[in-house]
Amino acid sequence: MTSIKNNVKLRRELGLFSAVCLIVSVMLGSGIFVSSASALKSTGSVGMCLVIWTLCGLLSLLGALSYAELGGIVNKSGGEFSFYQYAFADMHKFWGPLVSFIYSWVSIMYIRPAEVAIIILTFAKYFVRPISVAVSMDPDYEHCLRKLVSILVLGIITAINYNSVKCFIKIQNVFTICKVMACMCVIVGGLYQLLYLGNTQNLKTGFQGTKSSLSDLVMAFYSGLWAYDGWTATTTVSEEIKNPQRNILLSILLAVPFMTFFYVLMNVSYLTVLSVPEMISAEAVAVEFGSRALGYFSFVIPFGVVVATFGCALSVQFGITRLCFAASREGQMLEVFSYVSVKNLTPAPAVVLQGILTLFCLLAGDILSLIQFTGFLVWMFYGISMVALLVIRYTIRDVKRPFKVPIIIPIFVLIMSVILVVTPILLDPKPEFLIALGFILSAFLIYIPFVYQKRKLQFVDTLTKYVQLLMDVVPPEQDEPEISEKCHDEAAEDLFIERV
Repeated sequence: MTSIKNNVKLRRELGLFSAVCLIVSVMLGSGIFVSSASALKSTGSVGMCLVIWTLCGLLSLLGALSYAELGGIVNKSGGEFSFYQYAFADMHKFWGPLVSFIYSWVSIMYIRPAEVAIIILTFAKYFVRPISVAVSMDPDYEHCLRKLVSILVLGIITAINYNSVKCFIKIQNVFTICKVMACMCVIVGGLYQLLYLGNTQNLKTGFQGTKSSLSDLVMAFYSGLWAYDGWTATTTVSEEIKNPQRNILLSILLAVPFMTFFYVLMNVSYLTVLSVPEMISAEAVAVEFGSRALGYFSFVIPFGVVVATFGCALSVQFGITRLCFAASREGQMLEVFSYVSVKNLTPAPAVVLQGILTLFCLLAGDILSLIQFTGFLVWMFYGISMVALLVIRYTIRDVKRPFKVPIIIPIFVLIMSVILVVTPILLDPKPEFLIALGFILSAFLIYIPFVYQKRKLQFVDTLTKYVQLLMDVVPPEQDEPEISEKCHDEAAEDLFIERV
């Protein structure tokens, strides 16, 4: 049994192509299909809207390159959690680990389950709507059917992530290719309207009607950055990527510019066919575009949304289970959530936890009023990651760096993060910001007794035993430390060489 346990750990199953597909799958959700109108509404003009989409792609690329440097140094799953652990944990006994715990607690318990729930609800909306129209379904029955479909889809993606990483990779890659093809249909349809039919009257309006207030521009950035979110995906699962110090950087360099190119061209296509007022008033921009520009092929749009949302929900859940795994392994969540299935080599307890939390979000009803603050919280943590990179640059200068960005890049991303976080609070304060503050406060209250003081509830050992028996999971094998870890003195380096 000991030999079996010693071989149980997460395996490096994702090559470069799968790593690129993971980023594209998380980035390419429902946003570009259904919510492009919000960026146009905030900017007020065609020209500024396209500028915002381009700048969002550039900002995402700069942030992703900074993450590539952090991922090359730390080389552990968990993304921001592991970065904060490396940069801040040794700075202060109390405050250092608190930063990583707040991130893991808020992300695991709220941000990502709510995000997956919203994506699944979007899937159910576009899956059920054609059926409802075809049979003239009563709205109440349609609502119930959407809930049932949502729960069924959640069960399917949870089962996939529970049972096999290889199965996840195959499904993710196929779905990614399918939704890229759906986006290509939008781009080709728009270019046909623009270049062959000469439909240029909407684009000729240029910057007419541009809004110049800072609050409008920040909200436009939030709309665009919500669609781009996902460029951190490979750093979250770095322990399952083959040759991570090479493939994390390459996957970012391939995926993020590719998605920027796609998003800008898709918005050009939308704006070629739809006027500014029509696009702003459209409930689902891509569907309206398809009905006007694609003719008999308009079914591609609902199909694309369904495929995009399923693949995105699958990939987002995959990533957050690895954060849960990493946080539990470091003692900041229950240890049992770091255990790995003996048979499937997946973090089965973490997958089940995320399935349950997402189910609560689905059953809670309308959580759209909460999810809009996901961008606020996410960019707060992105800013802290830039601080972590700057701290590592200053305090651990001799650490091995496979890749290094110019120092101006993390500084610029940090400044943009501060603007994105502070501006809505100062210019458009809303009571819902107290909700975000409440989640952070709850992390603080949990941290003091259970992480800092290491108190243990009586039922934890019993829970761990039953989870082990039920799921056949064991603690994972611990790998030897990488060269890039904190081996500063000669004695530590000699000891490391001797162990290897």
